[in-house]
Amino acid sequence: MQTELAPEFRGTADGIEAEAILRKCVHCGFCTATCPTYQLLGDELDGPRGRIYLIKQVLEGKEPTRKTQIHLDRCLTCRNCETTCPSGVQYGHLVDIGRKIVEAKVPRTAADNAQRWLLKEGLPSPLFGPAMKLGQSVRGLLPASLKAKVPPRQAAGAWPTRTHARKMLMLAGCVQPSMMPNANTSTARVLDAAGIQTVVAKTAGCCGAVRFHLNDQDGGKAQMRALIDAWWPHVERPPGQGGVEAIVMNASGCGVTVRDYGHILREDPAYAEKAARISALTKDLSELLPELVPVLKDRVKAPAGVVAYHPPCTLQHGQKLRGGVEAGLRALGFDIQVSQTEAHLCCGSAGTYSVLQPEMSYALRDRKLGHLNQLRPEVIVSANVGCITHLQSASATPVRHWVELLDAALAAGGG
Repeated sequence: MQTELAPEFRGTADGIEAEAILRKCVHCGFCTATCPTYQLLGDELDGPRGRIYLIKQVLEGKEPTRKTQIHLDRCLTCRNCETTCPSGVQYGHLVDIGRKIVEAKVPRTAADNAQRWLLKEGLPSPLFGPAMKLGQSVRGLLPASLKAKVPPRQAAGAWPTRTHARKMLMLAGCVQPSMMPNANTSTARVLDAAGIQTVVAKTAGCCGAVRFHLNDQDGGKAQMRALIDAWWPHVERPPGQGGVEAIVMNASGCGVTVRDYGHILREDPAYAEKAARISALTKDLSELLPELVPVLKDRVKAPAGVVAYHPPCTLQHGQKLRGGVEAGLRALGFDIQVSQTEAHLCCGSAGTYSVLQPEMSYALRDRKLGHLNQLRPEVIVSANVGCITHLQSASATPVRHWVELLDAALAAGGG
């Protein structure tokens, strides 16, 4: 797809990247068949191909409108289209560029701005934890729409105290310590059982995903730099000399963002090299399973019953990691199954999407649960706090992080 950039975009980093991405697009429409919003709405402009044309028009100088902004807002950034695309179009990067430009040109309503400000300031804030605890204490009195965002209080379990020669750094996350703290302690206990010590940098803050994907890209980049600074003392030294061998992520939403640091900060002379190193060190927890299985296999007592697995978009499409969780847990004795229907589609959580686009978000959630429930599971598992909370809000079946199941099975087996 050829484009003639408007003068304001020629020679800019965004313009050069967008033009290169657009050249790959052959307008085949394969992406449309796997786009969740197109499946719901049937509108070409609510699919990747239509959004690509809208962004192309803006880059060529056409003034965007509120309608342009709405169609870009409706995108979940699930990146399913990237998995489907035969030409390797990096749609996720293109839509980031398009949203940034449109955000600067199209004013939002005061109510929209206020909602977005609360999300980008509130979720990464130190006050989020106390606010969540307060919400959990009065959860039964909350209206249904708010109650769906406030999970019941969860016991975290103990953090392991042993030290090991092998060390890995973990990001605690902004919302996970308050909403689902057992995921972090379970991760630390499972790695401890395999002889790996989990390290958390005390000053580590938000990965920047919330701000970046709410079109405050400068604010998101500032948080990325701050996180790199917090991590750098742990990664600048080699393993065995006080450094860590990897940065392990148990929240795939954070993982997909941190893995993209090298790209996002590539033009930053002070951070480009550091960002690339951070991205290279980052691993999803599921990537460690092949080496954990032989160590843990005889110490795990897997529960009976079907475990239904929902692979998050941030894992299967954003990070291109597929099959690792299922293969690893099956090797450890779990009866883990993935729906044969639309397992590739988003559950509708997508970070702040469930707040900003509730109607479509809930439609996708209910559609996803319908497929998962056909497996008649004892428990549903996923790999991202957003997906887990979102699915649990409408599910009578428990929804948990897969590492929590593995941790409980280790405890049951005496491991």
